[in-house]
Amino acid sequence: MDNYENNQNHENHVEEEQKRHKKDRKRAGFTGFIGALIGAVIVAAAMPLVYSDNMFSTDAANDTEENQSATETENQTSEPVAEEMSTESVNVSSEVTSAVDEVSDAVVGIFSLQQGGFMQEEGEAQAQGSGSGVIYKTEGDSAFVVTNNHVIDGASQVEVGLSNDKRVEAEIVGTDALTDLAVLRISSENVETVAEFGDSDALSTGEPAIAIGNPLGENLNGTVTQGIISSVDRSIPVDTNGDGQTDWTSDVLQTDAAINPGNSGGALINIEGQLIGINSMKIAQSSVEGIGFAIPSNTVVPILEDLEENGQVERPQLGVTIGSLSEVPSYHWQETLNLPEDVEQGVFINSVQAGSAAENAGLQQYDVITAINGEEIADGHALRSFLYNDAEIGDTITITFYRNGEQQTTELTLDQTGTEAG
Repeated sequence: MDNYENNQNHENHVEEEQKRHKKDRKRAGFTGFIGALIGAVIVAAAMPLVYSDNMFSTDAANDTEENQSATETENQTSEPVAEEMSTESVNVSSEVTSAVDEVSDAVVGIFSLQQGGFMQEEGEAQAQGSGSGVIYKTEGDSAFVVTNNHVIDGASQVEVGLSNDKRVEAEIVGTDALTDLAVLRISSENVETVAEFGDSDALSTGEPAIAIGNPLGENLNGTVTQGIISSVDRSIPVDTNGDGQTDWTSDVLQTDAAINPGNSGGALINIEGQLIGINSMKIAQSSVEGIGFAIPSNTVVPILEDLEENGQVERPQLGVTIGSLSEVPSYHWQETLNLPEDVEQGVFINSVQAGSAAENAGLQQYDVITAINGEEIADGHALRSFLYNDAEIGDTITITFYRNGEQQTTELTLDQTGTEAG
């Protein structure tokens, strides 16, 4: 009986345990289902946020595919593009290059030669110096070249170097030391370009200026430098005879275009390629950088006409050689020239040319001129300035002068003989 009851109790216990495990499994399954359901709800709620940030979006994938495709296309076409760029032609012409093209072949080299010395064969000439020039006119078989007087001064022979590297012999037609200009004549056979003169009076400060010449000789022929017109009206004192005294004041153009030795006589042109000036190193100060001078074209043209026709410039002359009082010690003012002590400026006469206007008017050596037509004459420069700027050949002037301490006057009719040298 006891055994039966014990077995019965054991079976009941086992059955209860089985029921309890079954309930636990059901509860766990239900809990898992609820958890999965909640997770699904959370994921479903988060998906719009994921798509709005383009995470895992099809658009981003499409963009990636498009970028890859573009990169492949670019890589495939890069080589043909490079080939196209390499064959592209570039136009580098400008107003400056066009202006230079207009006149560059008319700019020539000038080579002056002097007769050979002891070591040279008889009749052989050797190089003396070089400069530049500009062909400005052709007439029949002749071409005319303008250059600086100091470039060919003292030469026994002159040659012109053309743009085609040919050298031809030149004839000196005329020279003018005062304006530092000279005219040469060559054969027109090899001349194809002639410079056109521009109007230097129409220039403005600051406009472009281009210098063309042969600085430092023929090795640098045809050199072009560019700058501007720094001033259209400069008056520069010039010593024409090398005595350290001012003989003349040149009215010139100032430019910052580089003008170096050898550029003398070369062209200064405007942006239209017109000749507006003849460069001169004689006027320029070599110790100053960026300051060059050129004789204005409107001054050059009438000088060239005189030189072509007469070989010299026709200017009114007194027919005397002169010196300024400031050039001699004041001791001689009273002891040699017999001047009153209150006379401190003027021009004394060194010599009188026979048959000149001065001789006809009765002027003598050591007379001291102090006024012309009532205007004071302080020095030789003032006398030349009056004669060359204010007077004309054939004018009758009144000269005030001192002789042996006494003031006198005389009338004089200007001619073109003689020279008022310092």
